[in-house]
Amino acid sequence: MTDPLGFIGRGIGGAGGPGGLGAPGGQGAGAAKTDGPSFKDVLMENIKQVNDLQQDATKAIEDLNTGKRNDVESVFLATQKADMAFKMLVQLRNKVQSAYEEVKQLRV
Repeated sequence: MTDPLGFIGRGIGGAGGPGGLGAPGGQGAGAAKTDGPSFKDVLMENIKQVNDLQQDATKAIEDLNTGKRNDVESVFLATQKADMAFKMLVQLRNKVQSAYEEVKQLRV
C-alpha cells in the first residue's frame, strides 16, 4: 500500500516529531529545529501530490471515455487512489482544526 501523504514511517507525531517535542538536550517548544522541512512545506507538498493524483484520475477517465484507453482496472485504481488520498487529506485537516480549537480554548 502506498502512502500518498507520506506520513507512514516518517515519525510524525512520534517522540521525535516536529516542533521540538521530545527533543534531546532539554530543548523545549521554544527552540526551533532547522534540520528538516517545515510543517507548511510538508503540507503544501502533500496537497500538490493529492492534486496530481486527482488530475491523473480525471485524465484516465477522459481517456477511457474517448477510447484512448481500454483498461478499466487502471482507471478504477487511479480514481480509488485519488479518492483515498483526498480522504486522508480531509482527515488531516479535521485533526489540525480540532487541535486549533483545543489550543484556542486554553487559558493562560
